[in-house]
This record gives sequence, structure tokens and C-alpha cells, in this order.
Amino acid sequence: MKAEGAEILLVEDNASDLELTLHALKHNSLIQFVHVARDGEEALNFLFCREKFQGRAGRPFPQLILLDLKLPKVDGLGVLRTLKEDSRTRSIPIIVLSSSGEDRDLLATYELGVNSYIQKPVDFDRFRETVETLGRYWLRVNHAPPRQHLKSRAEK
Repeated sequence: MKAEGAEILLVEDNASDLELTLHALKHNSLIQFVHVARDGEEALNFLFCREKFQGRAGRPFPQLILLDLKLPKVDGLGVLRTLKEDSRTRSIPIIVLSSSGEDRDLLATYELGVNSYIQKPVDFDRFRETVETLGRYWLRVNHAPPRQHLKSRAEK
């Protein structure tokens, strides 16, 4: 996956973590577009072009999803479950970026098919470094399915 033109979805309800994550991603020009959803329901509506996102129908899915677990409306596990059960979104890499380091959260996300689980560092510099590292790996090093494999929402 090339970073040029990379489009990701960041699902985060904490304003401070959102700001830090956006800063870290943009700091190294890792992405072209970051879409932000502040709760799980908004993330699913964005991805499946429902409600205010109906105009996105036919557009490709993001190449990467950064997902917090503790979200309002639909929690991160619910979002992850829905995306991994749907053939249109199953192959999108999903990285959980959560403050939780609990074994039950780790186990639940991996059982649902998460691609990576990262506990958010408390220290600002480590947080920025972690997000930059994960962005470099998933957007520059990792070989994801070809974009045409990530079917548009209009298909199926």
C-alpha cells in the first residue's frame, strides 16, 4: 500500500487523542485524507453510506481504519464485528488503538479478526512515535489487497 493518496478512517471519541493522532499522522505526510468518526455508529454509517453519508456511495473504502474500543453508541467491538462479518469490508486492515491493556479486550479483538492492537502510550512523545510507526508500517510497508479488491459500497 502506498502512502500517496492514502485514505484512512479514524474512529475516536476522545478530543485529545483525536488531536494527537491527527497531528502524528499529518506530521510525516503519511496520509492524504483522514475521515473522522466520533462514535461507532457514525463510523458504520460512513463506511456503509447511510444517513448523512449517502453521498459517498460508490466511493472506495478507506485503506486503513484506526479504531478506539471505548466508543459511544456502538463500541469498538461492535464496529469490528460488523466490519469483519461483511465481505465488502472484511479485508480492510483495522488497528485498534485503545487505552485498554486488558487481556479480555485483546482476546476479543483478535477473535473478531483485528489486524493489530496497540495500547495508547500515556506519554505524548511515545504516543506520537507509536502513531507515526504504525502509519509508516500499514501505509508504506504492508502489502494490502489491491484497491479494486476493496469493493465500493455500491457493490453487493
